[in-house]
Amino acid sequence: MTLLPREGTEGQRPEKELNRRDAENAEESRDKIQSVGTVVVDSAIRVHQALGPGLLESAYQKCLEYELKRAGLTVKCEVPVPVVYRGIEIQVGYRMDMFIESCVVVENKAVEKILPIHYSQLLTYLRLTATRLGYLLNWNVPLMKDGITRMVNNL
Repeated sequence: MTLLPREGTEGQRPEKELNRRDAENAEESRDKIQSVGTVVVDSAIRVHQALGPGLLESAYQKCLEYELKRAGLTVKCEVPVPVVYRGIEIQVGYRMDMFIESCVVVENKAVEKILPIHYSQLLTYLRLTATRLGYLLNWNVPLMKDGITRMVNNL
């Protein structure tokens, strides 16, 4: 008796193998995101140690961009973020400060105090771009470790 594959299943991997590979790919993706996040935090601390608090957000952003590129990462600044409503893409002027390696969002602030709207802004960018990891960096603090907020979106 010869067993033939069911119609439409030839060349497909067994479900267990699919799940294992999907899990491995997800783990690799998670590891990449985490390693990019580590470089972001280390670079932010390096920039803050050199400049200290009190400058404009744009100065810190340019210096952080330099540090991240120096570390070999791809960095996009002032990235437009459209809103999709009922299947229509609407450009309403939202811009992420930084998008690193297409997997980490950074929002820079140089304010006296981070407000709830700043957290909402970062979370919205994470959701609109389907990105899992973001950082809210407030540069106007004596120690940068106190100005770093890590936010995850289903990581």
